[in-house]
Amino acid sequence: MNLVLYGIVAALVVGLAYLIIFILREYERGVVFFLGRFQSVKGPGMIFMIPGVQQMVRVDLRTRVLDVPTQDVISRDNVSVKVNAVIYFRVLEPEKAILQVEQFLAATSQLAQTTLRSVLGQHDLDEMLSERDKLNADIQKILDKQTDAWGIKVANVEIKHVDLNETMVRAIAKQAEAERMRRAKVIAAEGELQASEKLMQAASVLSQQPQALTLRYLQTILDISAEKSSTILFPIPIDLISAFKDYVDRSKAEQKPEPPGGSA
Repeated sequence: MNLVLYGIVAALVVGLAYLIIFILREYERGVVFFLGRFQSVKGPGMIFMIPGVQQMVRVDLRTRVLDVPTQDVISRDNVSVKVNAVIYFRVLEPEKAILQVEQFLAATSQLAQTTLRSVLGQHDLDEMLSERDKLNADIQKILDKQTDAWGIKVANVEIKHVDLNETMVRAIAKQAEAERMRRAKVIAAEGELQASEKLMQAASVLSQQPQALTLRYLQTILDISAEKSSTILFPIPIDLISAFKDYVDRSKAEQKPEPPGGSA
């Protein structure tokens, strides 16, 4: 009989301890209510509760990762894109997270979706693709400000994907190709301009010393002969070419017909 009584007492003690004693981990806090009214925030460690009089709601203080579902966004230049993002946030004040909003996780998710559409809709497609860091910072500031009343700190926002339809992808590819061609033509034109300036300077120097032109001529022949080619070169002195040119000019001048009425 005594053993049965001891067993009953032990079971009652264990059951009462189960209802009274709670263990909160290092990253957990307990929001305690006394007869329905907020009393305090307890934890971590062992805490004691009065069954039926006090109630506790556990709150996790670790950083949470919230995956924002894909959103259909129309940019400022009327381009339809699909965008998704990820948000990192944590609860700083458990009291506000429980008292100020019904479900802070669902509320933060809905707020993130609407903010993502609102912010990206104010920017062009080029800005979405090239200025993600700025857009991430803008979204983070807005979310952090609006969730401050809930005791939540939004630490970071990252836009993961900006999906375009096939037509827009082809248009962007054509635009990029045209831009590359434009840059190539500009670079080629600048090279031609610089080369023409250097050639003008070289011609000015060579015109002052005819022997320099002869040396350049011989150097060119040497460069050509160094290549593996079956072409046979017969160098002709530049002086001979100049004399032949002068002879041709004199012959043309002598053969020029006299103007009418020149003889009596």
